[in-house]
Amino acid sequence: MNKEQISKRYSNSTVEAQEKVVLKSPGTIANLVCGFDILGLALSEPYDIMEFRLTDEPGVTIINRDEFNLPTDPEKNVAGVVLLAALEKAKSNKGIEVTIEKRIKPGSGLGSSAASAAGAAVGANHVLGNIFSTDDLVQLAMIGEKLATGVKHADNITPCILGGVTLIRSIHPLDIVPLAAPDLFVTVVHPQIEVRTSDARQILRKQVFLKDAIKQWGNIAGLVTGFMKNDTDLIGRSLEDVIIEPIRSILIPGFDEVKLKCNEAGALGGGISGSGPSIFMLSKDETTARRVANIMNGVYDKIGIESNVYITTINKNGVEAYPIQNE
Repeated sequence: MNKEQISKRYSNSTVEAQEKVVLKSPGTIANLVCGFDILGLALSEPYDIMEFRLTDEPGVTIINRDEFNLPTDPEKNVAGVVLLAALEKAKSNKGIEVTIEKRIKPGSGLGSSAASAAGAAVGANHVLGNIFSTDDLVQLAMIGEKLATGVKHADNITPCILGGVTLIRSIHPLDIVPLAAPDLFVTVVHPQIEVRTSDARQILRKQVFLKDAIKQWGNIAGLVTGFMKNDTDLIGRSLEDVIIEPIRSILIPGFDEVKLKCNEAGALGGGISGSGPSIFMLSKDETTARRVANIMNGVYDKIGIESNVYITTINKNGVEAYPIQNE
């Protein structure tokens, strides 16, 4: 998919603009171990469900259908600030009502805030007449990420919108590079503890040694090349982080044991999903992915921490919207 095709993907969507639309907004894995803030992939599971309706009354109305008690004030809600920005950018005198069923737990490291933000941008685009380009959608969704984390980053947002694996070459100016998405299985364990993205960023070192930076650059280049060439062995060798993971992993009980045992069981490799606490591992086949899942369950059962495990694949479609007939 070239840049022109990307820019037209949502403005010329096969789902025609309607006053009401429902969509699935997928979870994502950011960083992909060595690609801090620049690499990410979309997951087939878990995902949020969001329903949008254009209203005659200006403003944004938020209805939650989950147990997370997220704010319904649109200025304090990740989806809400994106919808407000979309209405302003569209110069619309209409309003948007959104009903959200979050299935991606906030603080899980699986792109919960990005699913809300990206879903809101795509949903707004549909009900407002498919007027935004993909770059517009990413920029709008980044407003939501800024509210959630304090930083406008797009490593979760971009794969959530486009699907597959993406590289954010630059934020200013925005330069999105879609990478080939190999047919790999993804096993994710979510220990039921919370690691706030903002907290996980605060503990990072402000300076790194040149030798570590050189090793990290080599791993990033190798990982990107591995995706583009569908070289799974190169992908596995490149899933190494010598800068971020050694620090963030101290926030995740059982991390070292999970990673070591999963690699020994035949996984290609993996690491922290986003800022954690979820841990992901990539595998060539489902049999290995299920073996990895059993290991993850065993580690957290032994520690005594409740956990959820997903065996899934790379979602190559991103946010998927379905029209609803007007009532």
